[in-house]
Amino acid sequence: MTTALLVIDVQNDYFPNGALPLWNVDATLDAIVAAIGRARSRGEPVILVQHVAASADSSLFRTGTHGVEIHPRIHEAAPGAPVIVKRYADSFHQTGLTDLLSDLGVNRLRIAGMMTQNCVVFTALSPAADRYQVSVLSDCTTTTDGTIHGFALHALTTRVDVQPDA
Repeated sequence: MTTALLVIDVQNDYFPNGALPLWNVDATLDAIVAAIGRARSRGEPVILVQHVAASADSSLFRTGTHGVEIHPRIHEAAPGAPVIVKRYADSFHQTGLTDLLSDLGVNRLRIAGMMTQNCVVFTALSPAADRYQVSVLSDCTTTTDGTIHGFALHALTTRVDVQPDA
């Protein structure tokens, strides 16, 4: 079974001084960096996803801003990892993610990233994700507050595996 780690939207706008700083973001970043290290040590591909706003009027992820950039610690942990650019919450929607996963022979997908109730959930529950064994790494996701994070993870448990990365 070929497993890939998908790291969604760990971008500067979600950190202090960004457009929408998230809850527990530093601990989540540390957990994601550690998960990347474990994936790489097992020889698993790491794929980064970057949200780019469809409109120049957006307050988040505007092209050409510091906020749209993937956090530098993610690039340091996964140098040379492919980057899938998306414009919708679902990382599969109108992107090359399915083709990339197919090329890599992936049939198991581990998901980390931001925001739990939005892009993480929409990707994990995407119709395109049905062909994979999907797990969401609960300690490697975050959102605006702990309550919403908890609700989103609990809601996922009926459809995908939700657990901390180990």
